[in-house]
Amino acid sequence: MPFSSSLFLYSWLLTALAACASVTAEAASPQERVEQSAKQHLLAVAERAGLIDPQVRVQALARGTVDTCADPVKVEPVDTRTVSRMRFAVVCGSAPAKRIEFVVRGTLTAQVVVAREDVEAHRPIAAEQLTLERRDVSAVTDPMPDIEAVVGKSSRRALRAGQVVSGRWLVEPVLVKRGARVNIVARNAGVEVQVAGEALESGRRNETIRVRNAGNGMEIRARVVDENIVEPLSAALSQD
Repeated sequence: MPFSSSLFLYSWLLTALAACASVTAEAASPQERVEQSAKQHLLAVAERAGLIDPQVRVQALARGTVDTCADPVKVEPVDTRTVSRMRFAVVCGSAPAKRIEFVVRGTLTAQVVVAREDVEAHRPIAAEQLTLERRDVSAVTDPMPDIEAVVGKSSRRALRAGQVVSGRWLVEPVLVKRGARVNIVARNAGVEVQVAGEALESGRRNETIRVRNAGNGMEIRARVVDENIVEPLSAALSQD
């Protein structure tokens, strides 16, 4: 066979294969279109949350009988607030418009922070108390993807061993309690001065609280910098 004929046949085959692929894509059923849209939605949710290695599974169930769906076909999200039960609609054709609704049951798994052991509430969380594991987070609000983002914080609720850590319960721990003895540390031009004081309010890191200088009884406002250590908002600090 001449070279030109072979080249023509090869080009024709490529065109035919491309056409078949196009027909196959266009021939996707309404259910397949909905499932693809649901997967894309869940992966976008996982990306916004910064989840590590997300994996999704979906199953679309039509609410009623599914007939043929004329082009143009459009998939619309109706309610995607709950991963395990989402709702999508397929709009078929333009005139008259035909609408088919689907319930989509989804599952989202990812590598997330899990409590390695029981963790007390309102206590700073240490790195050795945490681990990363693949878990189903379909029903978890704000799962944490990074151990370092959890270390040092405390949970408003006690955590059980094996429980996924949710960011909604994490807060900075209370480092200074009302009535506690504190060190008031002032630094100015490389000089550091420390005096004893009493906390008149409880506070977390970077919060401003009222503190009484034990040396002169003066009440000042200070920023919490560490456990029972505060820094006056004014650099001046008198021990008299």
